[in-house]
Amino acid sequence: MTPVDPRLYLIVDPVHGPGDPLAVACDAVAGGVTAVQVRAPAATGRELYDGTCAVLAALRGSGVAVVVDDRLDVALAAGADGVHLGRHDVPPAEARRVAGPELSIGWSVTGPDDLDVPSGAVDLLGIGPVFATATKPDAAPATGVDGLRRLWNAARARGVPAVAIGGIDPDNAGEVLATGVPGLCVSSAIAAAPDPGAAARALRTVVDGA
Repeated sequence: MTPVDPRLYLIVDPVHGPGDPLAVACDAVAGGVTAVQVRAPAATGRELYDGTCAVLAALRGSGVAVVVDDRLDVALAAGADGVHLGRHDVPPAEARRVAGPELSIGWSVTGPDDLDVPSGAVDLLGIGPVFATATKPDAAPATGVDGLRRLWNAARARGVPAVAIGGIDPDNAGEVLATGVPGLCVSSAIAAAPDPGAAARALRTVVDGA
């Protein structure tokens, strides 16, 4: 399986996403995206599976990992490189028991309590939302940059990398990265941009500069 590089992590919806989601994913990877998460909350399990397989096929040979949001079963069935879980999903320790050591397991951190996960159960933390976001209106309250800094400082002792997520764009990415968090996770900043490749390049420039 391809390891998840967290520097610039893109979320795409291959079922109901804006534009042509496969073209968005390919253009964004060409622009510097280092990992792609498939998230389609309104899709059926079969739609999510088909969409995941399509993204995997489109990015084959790119060296960029493909991760499925929420659905461990779909991630395993499609042969994805990872799954990203939250508190309403399968617990990370149980996902690790089922999936084994090779599948990358991400975990959402919205507050200090979410850091209480067994050692070895997760490979990547998604901390946020940093700013309010229309992409996920049911998300926890925004942490702000100061909250992100506190959570990342508490998380880094676990030796697990993290991405900041929620309302991040080229205008605030530098401020977010100044907290020391290793990567950025974005959706609309790239997927809804007129030129996803150019938007990815702009964000990757900020990431590399940090």
